[in-house]
Amino acid sequence: MPWEKSFDESDVLDQVMTVFWEKGYAATSISDITEATGLKRGSLYNAFDGKDDLFMRSLLKYDTERRRKKLDQLEELDNPREAISKFFDYLVNDSITDPVQKGCLLVNTSLDCSRHSEEVQAVVKEAFKDVSLFFERQIKRGQESGDVPESVSIQSTAKTLVALIVGIRVLGRGTFGKTALLQIAEQAKQLIT
Repeated sequence: MPWEKSFDESDVLDQVMTVFWEKGYAATSISDITEATGLKRGSLYNAFDGKDDLFMRSLLKYDTERRRKKLDQLEELDNPREAISKFFDYLVNDSITDPVQKGCLLVNTSLDCSRHSEEVQAVVKEAFKDVSLFFERQIKRGQESGDVPESVSIQSTAKTLVALIVGIRVLGRGTFGKTALLQIAEQAKQLIT
């Protein structure tokens, strides 16, 4: 009798993603994953190709359902300065309201990117590039509408905004409190005025 899956794969990946997000790839064991999902090792290995596959699929799910979804929402705003401002407001709020202070799975993964597979590195690099391009588009739109000064360098400002995102996400894991994170966000917003 062939093995049949008796669980929702998306739900399992959500549970696994949370474990990796809270503990990190290296500190997460298969026992942690079976405990979080309630699945036995056999079921887990029949459905997935091990820890690396689970991590990659979790990272892709996070990227699609969280990062990409947030950028898509912000892209719909008519005012590019508002889109950038709301992005930083979201980052600070997400950081200070998360009781576990887990940060961002993509940022966390980027901190030890060289230890991951080329496939994982590619996902992280593409996500950061996409965020940078989002900022470039918003700055350009703002310059075209007269809301952002022409003196603002599009590419270097976009990269600086990405660096400030990383700073908020890393320092928001317990090093900096609300006031400091709000200050960083305000400095980010000042870069486009």
